Amino acid sequence: MAFPYAGNAPPGVDPEAFSWFQTVDTDHSGFISVKELKQALVNNNWSSFNDETCLLMINMFDKTRSGRIDVYGFSALLRFVQQWRSLFQQYDRDQSGSISFSELQQAFSQMGYNLSPQFSQLLLARYAQRSPNPSIQLDRFIHICMQLQSLTDAFREKDTALLGNIRLSYEDFLAMVVTRML
Repeated sequence: MAFPYAGNAPPGVDPEAFSWFQTVDTDHSGFISVKELKQALVNNNWSSFNDETCLLMINMFDKTRSGRIDVYGFSALLRFVQQWRSLFQQYDRDQSGSISFSELQQAFSQMGYNLSPQFSQLLLARYAQRSPNPSIQLDRFIHICMQLQSLTDAFREKDTALLGNIRLSYEDFLAMVVTRML
């Protein structure tokens, strides 16, 4: 499908985002797939964003539930990534391009999450590249924060007294997690 805006950004779309959209839309369908998005986004170490994070973000901005995003969704997604990149750089205190264990702990605390060091270590073990000093790249930071926010929202819906703990059945727990996985 030829793109209907023939060189001009549609109303409400940043011209730079529109230009990038046209470059990233390699099949010229007028939509961006997970594969195309992965080619467009890079971490601070120039590695591509991982598939899981790209899928999470496509699903977040895919208004038609088709598994791809149009130029409006892409423009919004770029703004979203830029906001996360700014936050990431703020928490990357040593300017290494990745978030270490202590930086992750500090980030969670400043975002209002009271999480144990053991939980942060668990996240590093799950999402960081294997190395003597594991750290989190931008894509994984976005992924963790999106999931943490979503699951926190689900928890708060059940924790009406704001006690910090809830009682629910195993199936209710599974339903809560599955419906919140973006």
